[in-house]
Amino acid sequence: MTALAAGDTFVKPHIAYGSLWPILVIFGAACLGVLIEAFLPRQWRYLAQFGTTLVAMAVALVGVGFVAHGLTPLGDGTARGLFGSEGTIALDGPTMFMWGLVLVFGLGGVLLFAERHVEGGVSAFAGQAAALPGTESERQAQGLDHTEVYPLLLFAVGGMMLFPASGDLLTMFVALEVLSLPLYLLCGLARRRRLLSQEAAMKYFLLGAFSSGFFLYGVALVYGYAGSMDFGAINEAVKNNAGNQTLLVIGMGMLTVGLLFKVGAAPFQAWMPDVYQGAPTAVTAFMAAATKAAAFGALLRLFYVAFGDARWTWQPMLWVISILTMVVGTVLALVQSDMKRMLAYSSVAHTGFLLTGVLGLQGANEIHPGQITSLQAVMFYLVTYGLTTLGAFAVTGLVRDSAGEQSLITRWAGLGKHSPVVAGVFALFLLGMAGIPLTSGFTGKWAVFEVALAAGAWPIVIVAVIASAAAAFFYVRVIVVMYFHEPEPDSAYVAHPSILSATAIGISAAATIALGVVPGPVLDLARTAGEFIR
Repeated sequence: MTALAAGDTFVKPHIAYGSLWPILVIFGAACLGVLIEAFLPRQWRYLAQFGTTLVAMAVALVGVGFVAHGLTPLGDGTARGLFGSEGTIALDGPTMFMWGLVLVFGLGGVLLFAERHVEGGVSAFAGQAAALPGTESERQAQGLDHTEVYPLLLFAVGGMMLFPASGDLLTMFVALEVLSLPLYLLCGLARRRRLLSQEAAMKYFLLGAFSSGFFLYGVALVYGYAGSMDFGAINEAVKNNAGNQTLLVIGMGMLTVGLLFKVGAAPFQAWMPDVYQGAPTAVTAFMAAATKAAAFGALLRLFYVAFGDARWTWQPMLWVISILTMVVGTVLALVQSDMKRMLAYSSVAHTGFLLTGVLGLQGANEIHPGQITSLQAVMFYLVTYGLTTLGAFAVTGLVRDSAGEQSLITRWAGLGKHSPVVAGVFALFLLGMAGIPLTSGFTGKWAVFEVALAAGAWPIVIVAVIASAAAAFFYVRVIVVMYFHEPEPDSAYVAHPSILSATAIGISAAATIALGVVPGPVLDLARTAGEFIR
């Protein structure tokens, strides 16, 4: 290291605390949650952690609205915002939209995490995570409440907020790890079926670490090409055709592997069914909605900002991955007998539909006045998919037998007769995922298909329509089992949830209907968010 020369001074970095404070609230509350675990007596921790987490997310959500309202238009007015920390965090309209979306899903996750009525007064999380299944220490911890899950949830939410706001590759990698590590832990904390839960956490961790290695190596290669990790500088290098194109193409491919793993695209989807099945259902619901939103936000920023001028290089790759993802997700969902695994493969298929929207990227001179943009379409689809999926997994956690949750589809026979309200709400979610008109899924698919057609990707749209039609079979099959199959003596029953889970399910159901009938306000909000700043 070299010493400072005479007269040299340190220059204080500029950090826009006035715009960054929503994410700082989340990380601050997460640190406070760690202190609560360390110093507060056990009997007070549940209320303290739940209250701290709920208030922090509500305050941050309100803060996002204030920050978004104060963003300054740039250039021709299609983008608004600023760089909040020496170019490492981009605070623009799409960032605010993604922050709000992640926080909404996070609030739903908090309500599901806090559910205790279904499990007879305790949460769905193991009382002592370190206790080996079947040992005396595990039996002694049966009545304990594992409240560490709340700061872990907050750290994950903080990482998810930082992920789509990243202005350079290094910040994006840090955000990827911050959001992933808490999820690895949360997946292994189920109170029941501990071995299955721990297996899910181990698979997620090992495959996640593998994908992070790909991402980091891609960062090194792209840095070697552009001489910078900043998205704007990478875009300039691509635009000027500078550097070794081999480094760019290989680095872009490796970065894509890391991001496609998080969104669950084929052929990187192998972890999803095992993890979704083994994790506590509340974690699965939160992870399925929030992680996909954050990861797609990061993917959009990377491809549209850093590699926007190289779209003829990466679009053919995404064509293949989009088709493969839709086909794999739909075909494998058709043969599933477990509800959570079926929903996991359904999530894979929806990832393919979202990638269809990503392929709709067009140049500014190719967009007609009033035409919906690919960014607007994908953000709207994330809203519809996330709320529907959150509600569907929340309902899945209510169907039980004497051993706990019962996700075997055949055991849901007759659910429509003895629990008509729950069966009706779940049927609504399934119809929304299938894209039936007057549900949010229909308008979401319409949006991404429209932008793909406008960009000339009509073969992808044809595959997507066929996949949607085929997917309707396994959704309708569940409805038939619930309403038209006679219940067996050992059929599952529906546990009565507390007001917390009921609120999360009710809001998701209302949004599934509202966004199908009146999608305009959310589409307008996505349009108002504008484009990414560069």
